Amino acid sequence: MDGPLQITAGELDEDSILEALQDGRRILLTMTMLGAEHQVALRYDGSVYYCDTPTRLHRHESEQEMRTCVRNMGYATDESAASDPE
Repeated sequence: MDGPLQITAGELDEDSILEALQDGRRILLTMTMLGAEHQVALRYDGSVYYCDTPTRLHRHESEQEMRTCVRNMGYATDESAASDPE
């Protein structure tokens, strides 16, 4: 099995992140928050999605919950900005 997928926040879209998780990949995501870099670990055990942040472990019971988390936390590319020509 491949090792963890290391990405930066905004590097992949939601679908790519969810596909990697569902394929069994663990994702180590680097993001800047409050002027400092932090690492978040995303994983899926086959029934529950996990977001292990520097402050707490989030559990998501469905793909839709995880998709919402990825979007709201800024882990994925902002698809609306990509489609907006301004």
